[in-house]
Amino acid sequence: MSSLPYIVGNWKMNGTRAMLAEARAIDRAASRFPGVQVALAPPFTLVHAMREAVQEIGVGGQDCHVQPGGAFTGDISAPILADAGADFTIVGHSERRALHGEGDALVRDKAEAAQAAGLSVILCVGETEAERDSGKAEAVVSGQLAGSLPRGDDAAVRLAVAYEPVWAIGTGRVPSVDDVGAMHRAIRAQLVAIYGDAGQGVRILYGGSVNAGNAAELLAADEVGGALVGGASLTAESFTAIIGAAALERD
Repeated sequence: MSSLPYIVGNWKMNGTRAMLAEARAIDRAASRFPGVQVALAPPFTLVHAMREAVQEIGVGGQDCHVQPGGAFTGDISAPILADAGADFTIVGHSERRALHGEGDALVRDKAEAAQAAGLSVILCVGETEAERDSGKAEAVVSGQLAGSLPRGDDAAVRLAVAYEPVWAIGTGRVPSVDDVGAMHRAIRAQLVAIYGDAGQGVRILYGGSVNAGNAAELLAADEVGGALVGGASLTAESFTAIIGAAALERD
């Protein structure tokens, strides 16, 4: 398990081959910040090309299927991702949970399938606005973790958890630093309860409208070990500013 800040860009359904120029620029920028681990999750169509185009940063998928192969038109398996050059995949993103009906048990199966294929996993959890307003945020996230975390020997070694409050993703709204710290402490407690001492080494990322203006403050919150970045990861200029904020926080 690495203790370096982990800054990951999720390009979502954005990116053509022309955007490999941005990936190369991000790669060059990452070389200036050796104390920060940087990665990008482009669309599946760019995983192999991006892996060929960059040297310093990780490249991963945005999702994977639970099966290693078969009659699943349009899906991508973890072994196929690995063969394309991916070293990690995201699972359980709120957009997958909400738009594709993915529940905790399926997310756990995907995480375990990814790790079985040699990939690291970024597991996403987070509450809706209604759940936070009703005081259920920590209970909801705790339940998602209990149902979604991969089990098995060394499961914690190739795992990061991303806390992304659903109401903050792409909206420009972010929780207070105190609220972020409180949730990350609750997640840490759950990780230790499930994995024992190994749970102390799992990095917990914050995601949800992270940008150059708020990254430093969010990364300074208690138990925040990095960031899962959406729109601000699409250009080298904005993403590099977040990487730089992580480097300053580590110093």
